[in-house]
Amino acid sequence: MDIQEILTRKEDQTFDCKSIQIGPKALAVPIVAFANADGGIIAIGVSDKTRKIEGVDQHAEKLNELLRVPFDFCNPSIPVTYSYMSCTDKDGKQNRILLMHIPASMFLHTNQADEAFMRVGDKSRKLSFDERVQLMYDKGERFFEDTAVHGATTDDINIEAVTEYINLIGYTKNPQQYLQENNGFVTTNKQGQEAVSTACILLFGKNPQKFFPRARTRFIRYDGVDEKVGAEMNVIKDVTFEGTILNQVKKTIEFIETQVREHTFLGQNAQFITKRDYPEFVIQEMVVNSCCHRAYSIKGTEIQIKMFDDRLVFESPGKLPGMVKPTNIRNTHFSRNPKIAAFLKAYHYVKEYGEGVDRIYRELEANGIPMLSFRTDDFILKITVPKIVESELNRTENEPKRTESELKRTEKEKHLTGKVNRVIEKASLNGERLSDKRIKILQLMEEDPYISKIDLGKVLGLHPSSVWRNIEAMRGKYLRRVGPDNGGFWEILE
Repeated sequence: MDIQEILTRKEDQTFDCKSIQIGPKALAVPIVAFANADGGIIAIGVSDKTRKIEGVDQHAEKLNELLRVPFDFCNPSIPVTYSYMSCTDKDGKQNRILLMHIPASMFLHTNQADEAFMRVGDKSRKLSFDERVQLMYDKGERFFEDTAVHGATTDDINIEAVTEYINLIGYTKNPQQYLQENNGFVTTNKQGQEAVSTACILLFGKNPQKFFPRARTRFIRYDGVDEKVGAEMNVIKDVTFEGTILNQVKKTIEFIETQVREHTFLGQNAQFITKRDYPEFVIQEMVVNSCCHRAYSIKGTEIQIKMFDDRLVFESPGKLPGMVKPTNIRNTHFSRNPKIAAFLKAYHYVKEYGEGVDRIYRELEANGIPMLSFRTDDFILKITVPKIVESELNRTENEPKRTESELKRTEKEKHLTGKVNRVIEKASLNGERLSDKRIKILQLMEEDPYISKIDLGKVLGLHPSSVWRNIEAMRGKYLRRVGPDNGGFWEILE
């Protein structure tokens, strides 16, 4: 970030300007808001109203007060880092601006008044009690699966299901003892009243939908590539699976397998080769992830799996949890419901913690499928799995051997979406060659249209100002910003 960008950049999800005259209590608000959201940078010494450069050098005592804010006015304290930028202030004197780098945090932070804030666009919005609790669930400070289910008793537990599970894991005591001694499934308060946890009902309940009516999985198949309604409705399959999470996982995977097409063709040595629309492991892992990691605290909708002619879309209540983002999802593990995950691991639906998504990518790459794309609409996470393209299905091992340069180009392009490839072709027709950096920026924007310049820089190993210059070079020709700078998203122009 350079001084010109500070002066011209609008305040947004990850950037704010503050006067050196700001009070410590007031500064704690945006610091807390950034830490609770995606992190960000605050430029101190630049008026947020006029954007005039005040500098900080002539206010040593005030500056020291502001440097202590992350420790003295934030709870828990926030590990902010600092840097200074040389500048010429509004009076024409040499001065400096303080840059506060606030990391995204795994914890819920509040100010001294015990108020929690979240950065939303260019505002630091105060959270309600319910929003604070939901944020704690998302960050893993609390787990909704541990909360007691109102009105549930041990009579609502299927002891046969518990018996099956403890036999599987080699637990030697009886089912009732297991529930009372493990994972907080059944607890007793001081008044001798028993409480049954959410995880217990979802995993062992006789009828989980009695307490969580939308804790179910719905599969919808459409004719075509669009979701139409009314007189043009194009739904050709609509099936809902209920019961325990284990039952939903089993039945959903079994049914989707009946909808997946297989393609058989003659390969080398007169041997038949069979390819599928979607790899078997990818379907299983996506179903398991949807059921395992959904936010069960969001009770108004179910998991929806939508099959179109060209893709599968998995829609699950809740955003990506914890520190997980589309840009780091292959190597970052976080479980919103660890007890449910451990249960499914015992049944071998969860392989090794944190490895499933990376294997999904490897399976897709091996079949020539573009990467997963992620999008969050309100509180629903939507993950799209592209179908194996026909050109890949029809390719046989008898094809002429390609040159090394052709192989390198194919290896590079097979990771690009069709949309990004069409942009590359468009640029070529215009006599322009897009650099690898710009192609990667387009890829990342296609995966996550809401991605910030800071996250782009982290993935690419570039300074945000360098990312911005590359974006500006493509803006209007190959991409555009839809909506305002604060809260909008990127669209690839073909």
